[in-house]
Amino acid sequence: MTTLNTSHSETAVENPVSVAEEIAGANEWTYERHSEDELTLFLNGQYTDMQFRLMWREDYKTLQFACLYDLKVQDSKLADIYHAVGLMNERMWIGHFEYWAEEEALLFRHASLANEPMGGYISEDHIVTMLETAISECERFYPVFQFIMWGGQSPTEAIETAMLDCMGSA
Repeated sequence: MTTLNTSHSETAVENPVSVAEEIAGANEWTYERHSEDELTLFLNGQYTDMQFRLMWREDYKTLQFACLYDLKVQDSKLADIYHAVGLMNERMWIGHFEYWAEEEALLFRHASLANEPMGGYISEDHIVTMLETAISECERFYPVFQFIMWGGQSPTEAIETAMLDCMGSA
């Protein structure tokens, strides 16, 4: 799992997007702040470049993460991608994968509600955990899409291949 640089504060914050921006700076990530409540992080992943969009909805007290892959799905592979997304989501505890046909976007998404005991705010540690989880899941499942798109594997084969736990090192 990815470990991020941060000050590891348990202090609740009013705007978690500002904290995510500070985390991006501490990890030397490229980012764009679109508004007070929206931020895009650009990360070079193990397999591909990823865009993480963080959106804070004050009215719902919810922080949402959406990771978009830099991957174009071929029309001939759409049915397999949809099938794989369904099978992958069965293995997920947090978040889920989606394919948005209109935007031609393959993404991972999850959200977290602010805890009322924390005054309706989300702590820095919580934001770090959300980011680490999103990065980890995106890295873990990206090979599934590669195996389907370029390896000619079925969704089931691609998931089984990607989930192999390798022992030792070469």
